[in-house]
Amino acid sequence: MKQARKFLNKVLEIIKKPEMRILPGQLAFFLVISLIPIIALIGAIASTMSLPIDDIKIMIGKSTPSEVSSILTGIINGKGLSFNIVIFFISAFFLASNGPHSMIITSNEIYKIEPQNIIKRRIKAILMTIILVILFVFLLLIPVFGDSIFSLLRTYAHNKLTIDFFYKIYQLLKYPVIIIILFFNIKLMYVLAPDKKITSKTTKGAIFTTIGWIISTEVYSIYTELFSKYDLFYGSISNVLTLLLWVYILSYIFVLGMVINTSIEKTLVKE
Repeated sequence: MKQARKFLNKVLEIIKKPEMRILPGQLAFFLVISLIPIIALIGAIASTMSLPIDDIKIMIGKSTPSEVSSILTGIINGKGLSFNIVIFFISAFFLASNGPHSMIITSNEIYKIEPQNIIKRRIKAILMTIILVILFVFLLLIPVFGDSIFSLLRTYAHNKLTIDFFYKIYQLLKYPVIIIILFFNIKLMYVLAPDKKITSKTTKGAIFTTIGWIISTEVYSIYTELFSKYDLFYGSISNVLTLLLWVYILSYIFVLGMVINTSIEKTLVKE
């Protein structure tokens, strides 16, 4: 009982920190700006690789609230890469790097770190953006590309029972693998973001954020489908509001996980 009380007091102490009132909103704003170019880029890459766009839209629908997925799937137009699109995505990519750049600024504020040279910070933000794009592409490829491979194997294989057996194993491991990949990438973001090498491990904060993102997305999805009536007040822009609130919730959890890591860092320094 005492341990639970201490844990709750620590959580409340973290939530009351001044940075928790400002930084999640700042991070959410730049993530929304960067999210659209990233999704559009994934759609163009998928189309170039002849991946089924409809399956990708289904996966986005499964991993985001319905109102949010209607916006994001509308961005994927199924057009491949061309010279004009490549030029557009180069500029959009630098725009998308504002999201990771905001992560760097947020972590520097929380860790009380003097920021590095703006050029170095921008290069790191671009590197983090590349990691995010690879993460999103990989998370989409596991279910979409995996199902396509097994469908192809069923068509040409003689022993379909063996294929079905491995397909069942794949179905069991698919989502745990996705969660593990998500965890390690969040952990990587926590390590890369600060402009100094942090001495503490970021595992606890990454676990908290991974679980928090999954649970909050599911709960928010149920809330938007059953209880929210944003369209009564906001009309046609209600989906945009839903997207903004969802990203803000994820940003708040991300910053909270970063503050948890900071608390661990300070504890280790004192010891």
